[in-house]
Amino acid sequence: MDDEARGGRLQERVVEVQRLLEKHRMLEVVASRQDTPKSALLEQMQHRQNLAELQRRLRGLHPADLAHLLESLPIDDRLVVWRELTPALAGPVLVEVTREVRESLIEQTEPSTLAAALRELDADDLRYLAESLPDELVDEVSALLDAHDRSWVEQSRAFPPDSAARLMTQDLLSLDDSWPAAEATAVIKRRGQLPSHTDRLFVVDARKVLVGSVSLGALLIAPGEAPLAAIMDTDIRRFHPYDDAAVVATAFERYDLLSAPIVDDRGKLIGRVTADAVMDFIRASSTNDVLSLAGLRKAEDLFAPVWDSATNRWPWLAVNLATAFVASRIIGAFESTIQHLVALAALMPIVASIGGNTGNQTVALIVRGLALDQIRPGASAVHLLRKELIVSLLNGLLWGTLVGLFAGIVYGSAPLALVMSAAILLNLVVAALVGVFVPLGLERLGRDPAQGSSVILTFVTDGMGFFLFLGLAHLFLVRT
Repeated sequence: MDDEARGGRLQERVVEVQRLLEKHRMLEVVASRQDTPKSALLEQMQHRQNLAELQRRLRGLHPADLAHLLESLPIDDRLVVWRELTPALAGPVLVEVTREVRESLIEQTEPSTLAAALRELDADDLRYLAESLPDELVDEVSALLDAHDRSWVEQSRAFPPDSAARLMTQDLLSLDDSWPAAEATAVIKRRGQLPSHTDRLFVVDARKVLVGSVSLGALLIAPGEAPLAAIMDTDIRRFHPYDDAAVVATAFERYDLLSAPIVDDRGKLIGRVTADAVMDFIRASSTNDVLSLAGLRKAEDLFAPVWDSATNRWPWLAVNLATAFVASRIIGAFESTIQHLVALAALMPIVASIGGNTGNQTVALIVRGLALDQIRPGASAVHLLRKELIVSLLNGLLWGTLVGLFAGIVYGSAPLALVMSAAILLNLVVAALVGVFVPLGLERLGRDPAQGSSVILTFVTDGMGFFLFLGLAHLFLVRT
């Protein structure tokens, strides 16, 4: 089945579940209005049948599809679906849903019910969910694991949230460098299956120190007596638990890695990172960057309570209001100029708007470059600044001239056309400077370069746009 057909089937199932939820709500309303015991009993039976049908539909869905369904439902419907999931489904679904939806479900679930779902997970999944769960619940569930898995969960929780250790899995198969290829193949066969996302196996010495890796293809075609040390690749990308997860993600993208080893300070193999974990990290980081550019502190559940959504948006709205007030005072300082030439009031938003749009383009490129580790302090930053200034000058000359001609024709004033053109040109230069320096400055200060860049940019381009246009008009139009 191709992706399009699979997506269509998923959508059909989502619609079916939504239909059952609507029927469920209708039955609850009808039942609440019944006065006779027989009618109430009948409605109760229909209600149970409806829930049984809902359970049957849900059992046919993959945990990732169930996660998508939960994310697409209003909170009341979401909780109905969530409570009908068996523990065997609820645990994997918690792993798949976004963090915001996950925390909402955890908050609305009884600890005993939640513990039953968590007991269905392996140590890696429990470790992944740990930061969203109460510590006492993690301790309770991890106590049921064997000593090795319990130690794995406890040690992983000690690493920073954005470290490579948080992407790490213990599901790996290592080979001894003293083994011949035939023995290594026999070990793999005895295991019965390979760890997921395995394109190569890691080779260690007698002290469990990573010494290389061997691809599955090379292992299969190698002579049975050939030692692994002779066919392995010693040039292997390796990471440490405290490495930045963003650095790991960049390496996976750059070198097309499917998996990579994690070693401790002594070089011993302790785990690996796989492409699926990296993809999840990149998706979450990309979402956060987009939301940060829009002035949101964090990702937001579409169906979150109104209060939660409002408070998530307050901080940068407050900053935006403060900066807008400053911009309004700039306009107020030129009130007499505007009174002399009313056309200025109609034209000045154009200057501010085109500067903001140009600056946002620059900010997006710089933030992306920083995220991909393509920008280094020094020469590359200077080159980018020079390039953006030249681009802004070219755009300013082109669009400033066109807008200036338009303004001159509409208002019949050649001096006004020149002022308009000059203001647009200068504001585009300002936008380029801000678009480069603000993200780089935030990065230098150790802050997220996406967080607040657009708000600061809007403030500067609006304020400077008004100041440049009205200031030039005051100098060259009102006094002449």
